[in-house]
Amino acid sequence: MSHDTLPRPARTRKEPAAGSPAPAARRRHWTRRPNPVAGTGALIWLVVVLIPVYAMISASLTRQDQSLDGNPLKPPSDPTLENYNTVLDSGFGHLLANTAIVAVAVVGLVLVLAVPLAYVAVRTANRWSGAAFRLFLLGVAIPAQAVVVPLYLLIAKLGLYDTLPAVILPTAAFAMPVSVLILTGTLRDISEELYEAMALDGASSLRMLFQLVIPLAKGGISTVVIYSALQAWNGFLFPLIFTQSDGPRVLTLGLFNYVSQFGVNVPALLASVVLSGIPIFAVYLVARRSLVSGLMGVGGK
Repeated sequence: MSHDTLPRPARTRKEPAAGSPAPAARRRHWTRRPNPVAGTGALIWLVVVLIPVYAMISASLTRQDQSLDGNPLKPPSDPTLENYNTVLDSGFGHLLANTAIVAVAVVGLVLVLAVPLAYVAVRTANRWSGAAFRLFLLGVAIPAQAVVVPLYLLIAKLGLYDTLPAVILPTAAFAMPVSVLILTGTLRDISEELYEAMALDGASSLRMLFQLVIPLAKGGISTVVIYSALQAWNGFLFPLIFTQSDGPRVLTLGLFNYVSQFGVNVPALLASVVLSGIPIFAVYLVARRSLVSGLMGVGGK
């Protein structure tokens, strides 16, 4: 007995109507849709940030006898670089070198200590390591002003007063809690399968740290570098309390060179601020993408 089989209708792909975009094009159009509210907010914030910067640069190009005349946002009628020459001739290079030494030393200390601490906190699963990690993070809640007197006595006992280590050590110590917190979040993004694969190859914990963790945590490490460098570069309290002579003086204290009992050389002061901000701003421009990646917690992906 034969069975007649009906032919199956051919599958036809539904073509998009004329003039309508393809699905992929529609998706691309959706992702690229402008957000006027966010754009307006970003523009307002940019203006708020740039106005003081413009006023500072404009005032640094103004003569001292004209610095307090008229509108501060008005461009200088007779711009001059005399204030920058005054700053460079007043020992700015020495202050810059001291500040750079402090920043590099603080960044080095923080990285050497924070990376292994974060690695241990992530890879060690017991209550003691968790309790130690939470206790360590209490440093975030302790202001430097609350412990400046005990620190002063300790530094004086160690014979470090009026030296650069007196600024480097407490600055690095107060940068450690936030640095460990950032690196811990970054290291937790690293897949557990990668650790297991290296363990099957017989890798030790030290080898995992150098060959797996550090290469995949570049975003978080860059964030820590910029954060700790900013803490050292802009530090004022520790240099003010723990140094006295001109030898270990840093940029933030060098601003007092333009303040006297008879007045303030405002243009020279602002010129010094502009020059002192250029190096750290250059570091930010170089590592800004890694900084954003580390702050978003995707450094290991």
